[in-house]
Amino acid sequence: MSDAAKSSLRYAWFIVALLLPVGLLNYLDRQMLASMKYSVMHDIPTIGSDANWGYMLGQFKWVYAFLSPIGGYIADRYSRRLTICGSLFVWSAVTWLTGHVTTFNELLLARSLMGISEAFYIPAALALIADYHRGETRSRAVGMHQMAIYCGVIGGGFTGYIADAPDFGWRFAFDACGIFGMLYALPLVWLLRDAPKVAATEEVHETQPSIFTAVSELLTNGSYILLVLYFTLPALAGWVVRDWMPALLKEQFQIGQGMAGVSATLYLQIAAIFGAIGGGWAADRWMKTNARGRIYVSALGMACIIPSMFGVGNATSLIMAVAFLMLFGLGWGLFDGNNMPILCQIVRPELRATGYGIMNMVSISCGGLADWGFGELLDHKVPLNIIFGVFASLALLSGVLVLLIRPRPALMHQ
Repeated sequence: MSDAAKSSLRYAWFIVALLLPVGLLNYLDRQMLASMKYSVMHDIPTIGSDANWGYMLGQFKWVYAFLSPIGGYIADRYSRRLTICGSLFVWSAVTWLTGHVTTFNELLLARSLMGISEAFYIPAALALIADYHRGETRSRAVGMHQMAIYCGVIGGGFTGYIADAPDFGWRFAFDACGIFGMLYALPLVWLLRDAPKVAATEEVHETQPSIFTAVSELLTNGSYILLVLYFTLPALAGWVVRDWMPALLKEQFQIGQGMAGVSATLYLQIAAIFGAIGGGWAADRWMKTNARGRIYVSALGMACIIPSMFGVGNATSLIMAVAFLMLFGLGWGLFDGNNMPILCQIVRPELRATGYGIMNMVSISCGGLADWGFGELLDHKVPLNIIFGVFASLALLSGVLVLLIRPRPALMHQ
């Protein structure tokens, strides 16, 4: 390897390292609310019911989902670097603002603003990583970034203890995370660089397509449609597990808010870290001998998620619930770390962020409906084993869909 190639590879990994704290904050700011549900509802009595809580969680996702394709298109057309840094600064300001709301309507507004600002990050960040990591390091690089997201969820799980602490409380957690994020955005804008065009693509495209042309090209790509469906169906369970599991464990097994938050996140996310890192390594190695290597690793992840959903729905002890959550986390890591790498095999580089944004739009808008619907089902006393049995069936369908995706040979090393 030449000195120039070594330098390029070092900077490619430096990009991942710079984005690790951002990915962590992106999900820490979301997970805190789920882990501190009882403290927030006690402090803001106008929330009133589980249905309203689910609606609030869903509203964030619907706003986030609607703007994800726009955020992705802006990152594709203009600058991934500026999109990332601007998103981080604004959502961190909104995180700080969330710690100062006093009514349900103010909380709804804050979560809507959070959805607007966070929608621009994930498509831009994963596209930037994919631009720098072509070929045999792509799945590992994306998996490393997703690891930071899982660490953010773990950190969010521990905030239940902060909410219960008389000297801190839930508002302190939002203040601290918001201030840190705003400060980190300032040096980040100088350290990140967009990938040179020659590094991002080997195809010649004189102009960036309009948003209508980009969407049309994506929606007429059969493999892309399959990937959107595959990305969406397991996410229904994923969002419910992330947003509702701390409260479910607290109520079902009569444990404290802090222990419930940790039990619902720590072990699951540690398993997801192993899944993302191990799955990235396995996918990159498998790709050396089979163009469908990343697809097969992702399908193995879905094979873990299916039984985990049945287990979570029928758990009779906290240990049993945590064990199946760990199996879910392992499968989620295998699945989650390979979605952008699979997208890169079926969509040209100029449309990566837009394509991922559309995937986010469909997946997260459906996730918002799942959050709201789950709250309604709980209010109507629908058994958990039935609800999670439906999630398992959707995961089974997803496992079939991903195997139908056909990579494009011309995109293998772009």
